[in-house]
Amino acid sequence: MKYIVRSIKYFLNFICIFAVIILLLVVTGASDGNIESLFRGGYDALWKIAAILAAVAAVYPKFGFVTRDIATEGKDIWKTVTEYMEARGYIIERNEPGIMTFRHKSTASRLSRMFEDRVTFTSAPDSIRAEGLRKDVDRIASGIRNRLIDSMSNQ
Repeated sequence: MKYIVRSIKYFLNFICIFAVIILLLVVTGASDGNIESLFRGGYDALWKIAAILAAVAAVYPKFGFVTRDIATEGKDIWKTVTEYMEARGYIIERNEPGIMTFRHKSTASRLSRMFEDRVTFTSAPDSIRAEGLRKDVDRIASGIRNRLIDSMSNQ
């Protein structure tokens, strides 16, 4: 269900971006405001464009959201994760044994991610698993790994 909701959100986002681009072209005078002259095929082209945007939106969540394992070597690193996330502008949304969820503090950051800014950490044997937007999870997993390496080298 989460996948379908994400696909619909991205489809609506793509439609809005498309509409803003067309609006800017018309307002700046770069193009005529008539749909028939704006697109080859007129109104029929809009359905084709919507179909392409729907296809991209249907596939995007598969590549845009990932799960990464962060090796902990059996150590309890929940405090490190919490400190790292709070330093990056996240707040704890849910904190239960074995699972921790964070959201962005900033509404602007949340809006730019279409409110898909949740990063979830779950316990796994000798690691924790981070799940969320690809760019966020990759950056967070790398940062936490670096903190763990630094803390081990300082001991």
